[in-house]
Amino acid sequence: MTRPPQHDITQLLAEWRDGNQSALDELYPLVYDELHRLARRYMSRERKGHTLQTTALINEAYVRLVDQKNVHWANRSHFFAISAQIMRRILIDHARRNAYAKRGGGAQQVSLEEVAAITPNLSRELLRLDEALKSLAEMDPRRGQVVELRYFGGLNNEEIAGVLNISANTVTRDWNMARAWLYQQLSETTAN
Repeated sequence: MTRPPQHDITQLLAEWRDGNQSALDELYPLVYDELHRLARRYMSRERKGHTLQTTALINEAYVRLVDQKNVHWANRSHFFAISAQIMRRILIDHARRNAYAKRGGGAQQVSLEEVAAITPNLSRELLRLDEALKSLAEMDPRRGQVVELRYFGGLNNEEIAGVLNISANTVTRDWNMARAWLYQQLSETTAN
């Protein structure tokens, strides 16, 4: 599979941002394979029999991307980083809705701890990871972005450096520190 030149995607993103709807129509076929790869990567981490399918995840993410207003797309990597973030949010929302429905729909509000007690292991792990990532982002926003872009977005250090406008060495340091911190946080919650 050959990837389209980055400048073509970047140019179409700029034209779309400037209001050219036909650029959006041209963009979709160029980015679909990469969006599909991202969605497959996410879905491979989900439990078997997950009710959300890869194609549905791609479609929902694309609808949300189209609704993005006033985003100044820096380049192709930035677009896919935002796409990965949106897919992650869709799966988190899906996990929460399932946990909510299992708890009786609108019957009562429950705490995250109660939700964790009733969700399947993978959903529980996804929710724990989401909480840990939120804590990391509050403590150190850049490291939170590095984790999201690398783990969920599938970007390499050079691509992350370009999106965040930092050096690849800084990305490596941030990744190593964030990974160690997340491991510690997730290990503590597992032990409790």
